[in-house]
Amino acid sequence: MRDYALLAFILGSIPMVFQRPWVGALLWAWISLMNPHRFTWGIAYDFPVAVVVGGATLLATVLRNKEVHAPKFSAALAVWMLFLLWMCITLPFSFYPNVVMDMWSKVMKIMLMLFVTILLVHEKKHIEWLIWVVTLSIGLLGLKGGIFTLTSGGDFKVWGPAGSFIEGNNEMGLALIVVIPLAYYLHEQVHDRRIKWGLLAVMGASAISALGTQSRGAFLAIVAMATFLWLKSSRKLIVGLAITLAAPAMLIFMPDAWHARMDTINNYQEDGSAMGRINAWIMAYRLACDNFFGGGFQIYDGATFARYAPDPSDIHAAHSIYFQILGEHGFVGLGLFILLGIMIWRLASRLIKTTKDDADLAWITMFARMAQVSLAGFAVGGAFLSLAYFDLPYYLLVILSCMDRWLARERALQPVWHEARRPMRSARARPV
Repeated sequence: MRDYALLAFILGSIPMVFQRPWVGALLWAWISLMNPHRFTWGIAYDFPVAVVVGGATLLATVLRNKEVHAPKFSAALAVWMLFLLWMCITLPFSFYPNVVMDMWSKVMKIMLMLFVTILLVHEKKHIEWLIWVVTLSIGLLGLKGGIFTLTSGGDFKVWGPAGSFIEGNNEMGLALIVVIPLAYYLHEQVHDRRIKWGLLAVMGASAISALGTQSRGAFLAIVAMATFLWLKSSRKLIVGLAITLAAPAMLIFMPDAWHARMDTINNYQEDGSAMGRINAWIMAYRLACDNFFGGGFQIYDGATFARYAPDPSDIHAAHSIYFQILGEHGFVGLGLFILLGIMIWRLASRLIKTTKDDADLAWITMFARMAQVSLAGFAVGGAFLSLAYFDLPYYLLVILSCMDRWLARERALQPVWHEARRPMRSARARPV
């Protein structure tokens, strides 16, 4: 029954996509981030929902080209395009060109739909809906995981949707950390107390769920995120008290096995998993030093580790967004990836600077601040996780770019608006 209900909703939404292509962008975000079909057990589980929604959205974009709005140029978008171009340049130099195409195709499809989203989401209501969809797509998973952690006493790990970027407990933990500041933004925007309490529940449950993943990277990310959330919040006293009171309660609740795992952060030399990551990082560094274009998407195998790793028998994924990009796309790719993060941060800073003194634009100021909090959590937690191509952090760029274009358009129309509302003086009232 769940399968048919989900498919009926998705397929029933396609006619609306052709009427309002921006709805297709929202559907894509929901499917790509949450993977709702992976919570079914029948026909919907393997149904190509992403292909259906993505194809319909692209076709609607072509047919209703009046709905397409060119993005406002920014350094962040320019670096993003250069990063994507570099991934295409490195493709022919992959160690295993016959097996990398699937991953390259998956990444490029995601990036294409992110760019299409920028083209279609141009009104304020579109931007607001996109923020809600992105936030709740992960936040509802956090609510589910938080309840599971509380009812199980934290004895079992929280996992993400099967077959997704965030299937693993580590990746799921980081995604939850990134979305908490976005939920806080929504909490500050709404006025209905019931919705406010619901968003508070999402934030609290997501934090508990992140701890329930038993991911050390997520634990470090939540510390960084909480610190920046306090720094960027306009109500530092309330946020500080909430963090101070909630943190000890959550830590005390977690079982001894969780505390023992977190303690290995201080004794990483004795932890096999941590040493395996360091082995993979050294492999990626040596590979990049020996190959200007990197090794491509599929480099985590015995042959590559035998050639570049200190311990050839300890084969691990990169477990770091930075070493993942370094090994796969070389030092140029890593430089562009880091520069992209810096440019997204600067785009948010520019929006904060230009809107902070205008009460009507406080929603942009607030989101830009929370986007920086999310970026800080992703930058710290991502140092220990292979999540370089996950959509969620790129949606921060998408939303900020849409806000940047909307703001530029509104300010361009402002003089005309003021002129239209200025009272006309009669000829007799004119001064001589």
